[in-house]
Amino acid sequence: MTHISRSRRGFFCATLVGAATAVFARPGLEVTAASAQTKLSPEAALQELVEGNRRFTEGRMTSFNEDLDMLKTKTSEQQEPFAAVLSCADSRVPVELIFDQSIGHLFVARVAGNIATSAIIASLEYSVAVLSTKAIMVLGHANCGAVKASIEARALPGQISALYPYIRPAVDQAGPDLEAAIKANAKIQAALLRQSSPVIAEHIKQKQLKVVAGYYDLASRAVAAIDL
Repeated sequence: MTHISRSRRGFFCATLVGAATAVFARPGLEVTAASAQTKLSPEAALQELVEGNRRFTEGRMTSFNEDLDMLKTKTSEQQEPFAAVLSCADSRVPVELIFDQSIGHLFVARVAGNIATSAIIASLEYSVAVLSTKAIMVLGHANCGAVKASIEARALPGQISALYPYIRPAVDQAGPDLEAAIKANAKIQAALLRQSSPVIAEHIKQKQLKVVAGYYDLASRAVAAIDL
């Protein structure tokens, strides 16, 4: 049995869905079918991320116990991830590890500064409309170089400075405080996804999707919710 199909009971205390006292059960999930992932509710999908990060921070990961040959067989022809993550491209943010997930479980879009560009929005729309992901998390992280560079606004070679306009609203809101700007940026990018994409907005309206923002602390390895 993979960890993705275990029954989940108990209080959901992590607030990523803003329901700290809600109790979630996972009846009817198939033990071995990859399609079981997309049968999760949006709340249960977020709970899966929260519990995976808890396992990661506690050093009791289970994703490596899955049979990779079996996973390859199940995912070679299709993918059915239960959640999508818009993450920074920073090498210190290994998304699947952070949430203790294996092949086929997460749809990950990565770009410096975890910004919602047109291409990123299109990719996440695909994950929602075609792959039926139930949750999207915009994941900022501590000491983000892209946000730091946007605060400093120095001239840089090549196209690096093209990131600045996307992140500048967070800098204008939070000022020179790096952590505050990183959290503001994640919150703003999540709001952009909710508001600028008719596909995402409609799925949220139909209660088929939740979009949240999170902050990954490099030292503690914990992901904390950011209220939208």
